[in-house]
Amino acid sequence: MVNSDIKDGKTLAAVGYITPLGLIIAISLNLEKKNPYIFFHARQMIGLIIMLVFSNVCEKHVNSWFGTALWFVTFVSWLYCLIYAIIGEYKLLPVLGQYFQDWFKNLK
Repeated sequence: MVNSDIKDGKTLAAVGYITPLGLIIAISLNLEKKNPYIFFHARQMIGLIIMLVFSNVCEKHVNSWFGTALWFVTFVSWLYCLIYAIIGEYKLLPVLGQYFQDWFKNLK
């Protein structure tokens, strides 16, 4: 990937991690530019949103402690991804990051 893509996309990639609305804004503003750095982090954030929903469902219906542990893992993962978006690196989320990139590869 080109350094100019990273430089141009750092702000929108970070905005995509702030809220789901920020993700929608980042994707919609990037539809014309097609910056791969922003789409990389958008795919990661979509996966994090799915992790958050799953942890909330587990907390409510399966086991409160298990769901809370999953929520904590999701929060730490979100911080990890946000930091690397700000730094300007293509860093996959450990374990699930490659799956998120594969599952949402149509977002480009």
